Amino acid sequence: MSEQQTHEKSIIQKLDLDGYIEQFKYFLAREKSVAMMGDINQHYRYLQALSLVQFPQPKEVPNLDRELNYIKKQAVLSLDEIYAFVTMFSYFNTLKAVGFAEPLRSWIHGVEIPDEIVEIIGYFTEEGEINPERDPELYKLERAIKQNKIDIKETLYKLAHSSRLRDYLVDTQIHFNGGEETLLVRGGFNNAIKATVVARSPGGFFYIIPQSISHLKEKESALLSNKEELIYCYCKEISAVFFRWERFLAYINKEYDRFDHYQARVSFARAKEYEFILPTKSKRIKLQDFAHPAIENPVPVTMDMNKQIMLVTGVNAGGKTMLLKSMLSAVYMSKYLLPFKCDASKTEVGHYKSIEAVIDDPQSVKNDISTFAGRMQEFAKLFAKEDAIVGVDEIELGTDSDEAASLFRVMLDELRKKGITFIVTTHHKRLASLMASDDEVELIAALYDEERRVPTYTFLQGSIGKSYAFETAQRYGVPVAIVNKAKEVYGEDKENLNELIERSTTLEREMRLKIAKVDEELKVVEKQKQKLLDEEHTLKESHRKAIATLENRYNAATKKAREALKAKESTEGRRLLNVAHQRKDFKQKEMVKVAEEPLKEGDKVKYRSHKGELISLRGKDATIIVDGLKMRVPLSQLKRRGDTPNVKLKPKARDPKSNVSVERSGASVSVKLLGMYADEAIDTVDKFLSDALVNNLSEVQIIHGTGGGVLSKIVGEYLKKHPKIQKFYRMPGNLGITVVEL
Repeated sequence: MSEQQTHEKSIIQKLDLDGYIEQFKYFLAREKSVAMMGDINQHYRYLQALSLVQFPQPKEVPNLDRELNYIKKQAVLSLDEIYAFVTMFSYFNTLKAVGFAEPLRSWIHGVEIPDEIVEIIGYFTEEGEINPERDPELYKLERAIKQNKIDIKETLYKLAHSSRLRDYLVDTQIHFNGGEETLLVRGGFNNAIKATVVARSPGGFFYIIPQSISHLKEKESALLSNKEELIYCYCKEISAVFFRWERFLAYINKEYDRFDHYQARVSFARAKEYEFILPTKSKRIKLQDFAHPAIENPVPVTMDMNKQIMLVTGVNAGGKTMLLKSMLSAVYMSKYLLPFKCDASKTEVGHYKSIEAVIDDPQSVKNDISTFAGRMQEFAKLFAKEDAIVGVDEIELGTDSDEAASLFRVMLDELRKKGITFIVTTHHKRLASLMASDDEVELIAALYDEERRVPTYTFLQGSIGKSYAFETAQRYGVPVAIVNKAKEVYGEDKENLNELIERSTTLEREMRLKIAKVDEELKVVEKQKQKLLDEEHTLKESHRKAIATLENRYNAATKKAREALKAKESTEGRRLLNVAHQRKDFKQKEMVKVAEEPLKEGDKVKYRSHKGELISLRGKDATIIVDGLKMRVPLSQLKRRGDTPNVKLKPKARDPKSNVSVERSGASVSVKLLGMYADEAIDTVDKFLSDALVNNLSEVQIIHGTGGGVLSKIVGEYLKKHPKIQKFYRMPGNLGITVVEL
């Protein structure tokens, strides 16, 4: 056994997982280590895929490493050895009929059995014998052997019921002794029959083979010899084929082991209702309702360890050691993708390169080593390790507590720097107090039920627990008078200290319960808030769709009106169409005003007696433009304007069909392109931007409407190429306005 295998076996025993591992190995088709080589993430994906389907259980197959070496040397395998390989071939053929999900399906179907090997599969019966139906000579031999056995039985039956042998027979049955059919007779039988004695019974009787069936026995021996020669020819022929496909046999042997790992884990998980946990890259161990497999009716463990050192204190016989073993067991089982009982949705286990357990008392008379010296040897070995998780049970074992507290404090700090994570149980109040202030130390207290005077086997994070040594002694039968006297010797001051520790633990527990209650109430409030937000979003979306529908109808109507006017030019019709645009624009802004709160960039606002436009927000301040001047004012002093903007229609002289309406605030800050053709719109925008640049405006608006988006697209392409434009963007709310920063 290698050093690693010895270490693995030791860890399994120390963590009380030996019974669990034995139960798991029951599901394996052949004996092997629980470790799987290769990418653990890939293994997990195969396990998940296999868990989704029902699959045939594999037959037991022995380890074939020795047989593979024989094949390399061109040796002739026995029929049983050949059939072991045939069993694997047949199983993979069977698996191809199962409806696996990916990636399992591609892997199984990628295992292609060569035609020569497929032909060999057909040689065998389900019992592992050469099928006599395939070979006339073998078939003839089988029938002859069978008939000869019938003849032997009939002859022996007649002798057992003959009158001359009746007085010497113990019974009339045919007994098998050493594979031979015999009769059981008393002494003196040679007076009645000639026979060969095969063996003697405990009662002093004789097992005999009568000479009258000797020729039948000789015939049977000859037939069996002929059959063995024929079988040997088959073995020699098949072994030669195996030699040609030696690499494939090694491959199929390895793949069979791999699938055996998967199917055993899935079958074990199904039988026990266990869960698989894929190790994470973090060094966190978060267990939810974990149950150690060695405990019957366990109290589920729920624990969150996200620090490098976990220090467990508290009541004697309160489950500290089992908590330590549970944490390490979860790491071990997840490391090898072995399933266990937990709430998988809330469980997280980190990956560690190695697992160490400093649990047993290392004292040895044979090696002349003390408990403390043995512990120091185990700790000394840890300085050569990295990325390990170490469990230390009763760290103070074997020496003065105050000296040990200082020593272990320093050692734990140094080992932590090497990336080693510790789970430590202790009764050291001094060690706990020394490490309590460290941010990388998680304090855990084992709890005690004062009323029932028993441990609860539950734990509280963030506290130091009392040992309850006197209560435990009394619970296990130590007289009350002895316990009381021990309390007096212990001293009032130390007892008061323990009471303070216990009170602190109780207060902390109550605080955590209250926090948990508040968290639950907060979750309810958050759900209600989310529900209201969802309803608000639904209403806004409904409102937006209604506006879009109305706008589409309006655009369709105006389009038809423009087409009619184009067919028959009318100055009055153009004027009325522009008025319709203005009214539609006004109504749209009024609806946005009602729907959108609070103030945002682009809103028309009123500051004291001045009317202006909000152009930017910064915290509690806002920047507005009034009469062409920018002003920075308190946001709280702004009000949304309820009036309609002043609109002046300015028809272009060169084309009476187009309208350009510009809002004035000193210089022109906006231009409307509604109803314009593309070339007309570009000319208008070009002149408008030139005027804005001359008047040193920093921001202007181009109102092109929504409609089919043609004007918006043309304006956007023009703005991209303009050398003086810093930035432009569509105003929120689907208003059909592009904001341009100069």
